[in-house]
Amino acid sequence: MEIELKLLLAQDDAPLFAEHPLLAACSSAPPQLQALHDIYVDTPDLHLARHRAGLRVRQVGSDWLQTLKAGGDTSGGLHRRHEWEGPVAGPVPEIDALLVLVKRREPVRALLRQNEVSGALQTIFTTRIARAVWQLTTPEGDAIECVLDQGVIEANGASTPVCEVELELKAGRSASLFDVALALQQQVPLRLGQINKAERGYRLAFPALAGAPRPEKAAALTLDEAMSLEQAFVQIAGNCLQQISANADGVVDHAEEESLHQMRVGVRRLRSALGMFAPLLALPDELQRELSWLSDALGAARDWDVLAGATLEQIKGEVEADMLAPLVTAAQERARQAHADTGAALAGARYTALMLGLQRWLHARAWRSACTRRQLRRLDKAAPGFARRTLGKSQRRLLRRGKGLDQAAPEQRHRVRIAAKKARYATTFFGSLLRPRRVRAYERDLGRLQDVLGGLNDLEVADGLLQTLAGGEPALAPQAGYVRGYLAARAQAGAARIDKAWRRINGARLPY
Repeated sequence: MEIELKLLLAQDDAPLFAEHPLLAACSSAPPQLQALHDIYVDTPDLHLARHRAGLRVRQVGSDWLQTLKAGGDTSGGLHRRHEWEGPVAGPVPEIDALLVLVKRREPVRALLRQNEVSGALQTIFTTRIARAVWQLTTPEGDAIECVLDQGVIEANGASTPVCEVELELKAGRSASLFDVALALQQQVPLRLGQINKAERGYRLAFPALAGAPRPEKAAALTLDEAMSLEQAFVQIAGNCLQQISANADGVVDHAEEESLHQMRVGVRRLRSALGMFAPLLALPDELQRELSWLSDALGAARDWDVLAGATLEQIKGEVEADMLAPLVTAAQERARQAHADTGAALAGARYTALMLGLQRWLHARAWRSACTRRQLRRLDKAAPGFARRTLGKSQRRLLRRGKGLDQAAPEQRHRVRIAAKKARYATTFFGSLLRPRRVRAYERDLGRLQDVLGGLNDLEVADGLLQTLAGGEPALAPQAGYVRGYLAARAQAGAARIDKAWRRINGARLPY
């Protein structure tokens, strides 16, 4: 399997990158320079792409090489894909030669044998790349191939530039990729690359595929009962990081509201997981602070989105238009500015360093150096027992905080909402180790309570934001005051729905 970290940089920074002292210090020879011409092929209906496979033929000098990539995943710029390659006679793929390379049990083998593939391949797009390759050896002995690619992708008369770095692990620890990237990033502005040249080429060839990235919810998480607790944590934290990083392009390049929301959910899930495992392992303080920074940056934009697109939208027709419309316009403008600020932050070095640092910490299992022997022994135990204890603890905390909830002040409701959210995250994290039917029922009950409390929290946040609008634009003070009063009345009515949702949680059976 190919394991590589993809990073993007500005064309003007390419010379600075090539002169980075790390490249000279970790390589024993000057970079190898190559001129590459790639031809990417697929069927007219994109049969390969729809099955998450890519096939290209590459010319290097007078030689031709075909490469098939399929499967794998992407998280935080780290790309894992199965790869098969071999020589061919010319610029046309040779399916029979690929079938010799692909093992019989590999799913992609059946895909290649289908008549609609082998008999219908055509050029989709091409690339022309000037490549510089450094063979790096880290002080710890890890072997990494560092590639700087500059060039162009071309399709149907259109083109898009390429300027990116690939760090491919040849031997050693995957954590070393992040060590090298963090060192490079200190002097050269780099950004994590979530999509590869093939994906960019398909979007160029088929503009309908080139819209805003689809918001990514958390991928299904499956833990094995034989897993150690440490292995389970790696899977859970990696799942959270994947959700965060998968939505970054939608926030940076398209100011996409749902991408921002899903990214924020990913951050909250990660922080919740860290809290659950806090008795056994700890994220370094610096990374904790930076994760809080990211949470705050996403939260500010999300709050304005909810006010403009949900809270005020829900009372249209109930409040006079001349009272509501100016507030909606002002809130939308605040949301646009907050998205711009958040996008700029995620495009900067601070976010890149945070994600590289988190991935490095996770892949190196860096917490082990600070763990006691007792903690290490507990991390080596099977995960199911910890899962049951965690859910029991989460439920007890929720019930304790929820006493007198029907008469609670907003601050207590907020604490109950957070406790319900953490209980739901724990159930989702460990759901594959529990009883499926009970998991679904418990998640449903928690979700109903979250919905009620979340709606009331949105009204509380809206009250504060409307005060901010009135303070910044005094002309909006009358409208803001009127709508704040209207929302306060809605909050009182909404509080009456708490009791039913709470009764279901109070009598809920834990899913084990």
